[in-house]
Amino acid sequence: MNINIDIEKLILEGMPISRSQARLLQAEVESELARLLANEGLPDNLLSGGVVPGGAIQVKPGTNTTQIGRQIAQEIYRGMKP
Repeated sequence: MNINIDIEKLILEGMPISRSQARLLQAEVESELARLLANEGLPDNLLSGGVVPGGAIQVKPGTNTTQIGRQIAQEIYRGMKP
């Protein structure tokens, strides 16, 4: 099964990140989301498509791009569940 996910907009308020950090963040979000979907599967409520509501995460000072990407992906996946 192929799953296509389109993240229309990701807003990182108050987080100054460079272009290279943004690319790393994007790669980490994609990687973690793919891992979650592979391990946990796509929730039944989205098998025929749908929209996932936005969410928010709290980032502590000193958190690196990898950790932020994982947090974002986990919040997206939580939003997929009914």
